[in-house]
Amino acid sequence: MFSVPDIAVIGVLALLLFGPDKLPGILRQAGKFMREVQNTSHSFVAEMERAADINEQPKPQPRVVEPLIAPEFGPDAEPEAEAAEPHPSDLPEVDPNGAPIPPAPERG
Repeated sequence: MFSVPDIAVIGVLALLLFGPDKLPGILRQAGKFMREVQNTSHSFVAEMERAADINEQPKPQPRVVEPLIAPEFGPDAEPEAEAAEPHPSDLPEVDPNGAPIPPAPERG
């Protein structure tokens, strides 16, 4: 970048070269040119970012893995009172048609 003395020297040379009448118009044109360059630069960068966003492949979403242990059996699950299944000898006997068979009399 230019330091303060460099800018002062350039200003004096421009004043001597163009004169006090033309210098404001020239500086105005230089400002418009710099603004146009800056606008073009910003629009170019914005267009490149838009093109990069369009061409970028979406990242795959991670799969959610279900736990192998059901929540009711996990380490935090509270034990429930389990219903005891009846023993086969406690069940009444039935014939092939489904009718109950009366118990045999005990021998003594």
